[in-house]
Amino acid sequence: MSDQVYAETPALSPHAVWLSTPHHQLVEIAYGLGCRRFVLDIEHGYFDLDGTDKLVALIRALGAKVYAKVLGPETIPIQQALDIGCHGVIIPHIGDVDHARRVTSAAKYPGLGVRSFSGTRPARYDAVTQEYYSRENAETLCLPMVESAEALADIEAILALPTVDGVFVGPSDLSLSRGRGAYMKTEADFDDLRRIAAAARAAGKIWIMPAWAAVERRLAAELGAAWQVTVDEYGALWSGIEAGLKV
Repeated sequence: MSDQVYAETPALSPHAVWLSTPHHQLVEIAYGLGCRRFVLDIEHGYFDLDGTDKLVALIRALGAKVYAKVLGPETIPIQQALDIGCHGVIIPHIGDVDHARRVTSAAKYPGLGVRSFSGTRPARYDAVTQEYYSRENAETLCLPMVESAEALADIEAILALPTVDGVFVGPSDLSLSRGRGAYMKTEADFDDLRRIAAAARAAGKIWIMPAWAAVERRLAAELGAAWQVTVDEYGALWSGIEAGLKV
């Protein structure tokens, strides 16, 4: 690894890395290879509060972006991720627009939502002015997940909420919720993505998805996804170990 690996922060690429554990070395390797976005799967991963805090501090110190897929659609997990310093929250298990309205309000300060103040990392451990609240509301991303038939049915209304900056797609759960069973990258699956992309475009907001396969990456790019999660921690370990065991 070059001595200059941390010297520059190039423009953000359209790719992000998915972490299931607070793996500092993986972050450093991915950063050295050009990754500038990381998603922490707190919902399904292995993150305690102290380990998450240290990982977020590292990612921010490197000058990269970090987003937390929080434990669930509740106020405390959302606020904890933002208090630690995540640049945004990805909120799973969103239902219809009324549910989305209640849940996403936790990610925005009054004026937009009900987020409560904590003088932690985002506030530089100090008192703040009104400008801080306005900046946090504008720059911190609130991304409810579209992974249920209810959320898809209300996608236009969810994207119209002032507390919502965009959506993050969960293709596997969306396929299950829609009665198709396992996500097989069918035309029906992709038609759902097309609807989400069209709704985001009409609302002037972003949409993001995990795109592990080449066909998903091409479609996401064609449909204007803001960025894609293209590497996951377990998959990278699997591929590396598998390659090393081949003779």
